[in-house]
Amino acid sequence: MNKLLIKYILFLLVGVMLPVTASGQKDVRKNIRKGNKEYKQEKYSEAAKSYENAVEGNAASKEANFNLGNALYRQKEWDQAVEKYNHYVSLEQENPVTASAGWHNIGNTMLQKKDLQGSLEAYKMALRLNPEDDEARYNLAVVQKMIQDEQQDQGGGEQDQEQEQQQDQDQQQDQQQDQQQNQQNKDQRAEQPQQPEQMSRDNARQLLQAIEQDERDTQEKVQQIKAKEREEQAENNRRNNKNW
Repeated sequence: MNKLLIKYILFLLVGVMLPVTASGQKDVRKNIRKGNKEYKQEKYSEAAKSYENAVEGNAASKEANFNLGNALYRQKEWDQAVEKYNHYVSLEQENPVTASAGWHNIGNTMLQKKDLQGSLEAYKMALRLNPEDDEARYNLAVVQKMIQDEQQDQGGGEQDQEQEQQQDQDQQQDQQQDQQQNQQNKDQRAEQPQQPEQMSRDNARQLLQAIEQDERDTQEKVQQIKAKEREEQAENNRRNNKNW
């Protein structure tokens, strides 16, 4: 009699829990769809809030975490975006292509932060999971070039005037040809993750040139400081000689 009573109580508890779970999942999907709509309207702050509500309803929602990372990326909240993308790739253990999209976006975000080594490793991971990602392959090559140039600058290497003129010309051409980043596929299902936040080749090259310009400016400032120090040292030496 007691066993029957226990089974009956458990059955009732399960019957009570199922509607709550179903209702919670419905709210999660509703918030994701709402966020997707706001995202397509470029209302990134509102979209982030909708995705956050979805994550609160289901912290393991891959779609909500990925799309929240995209919304934060659009608002230049780099650290928070990386956090959400990392959480997404930890959840996505079944589909290597969609997991690759998460690593691709981590690489883009790290590149925006000028964390070249972190960006390099993220793009490598994206390509290991999806060798067909040509954009990740191109961006990886860009980052490798940036790291190589940075190492040359640190070693005292200097670019000649012809290269600098060519870079200036390329920069002007890139500015004229700059295009908007690829928009999300309007026909995708609302519950599915957004497409990766692709960084176009022009944008990647512009970012490279901006960083190189910063490095040149920094080198010039360092040379000016060193020149001033040498002048001060020479002046001190002359004074010491006079006193002697």
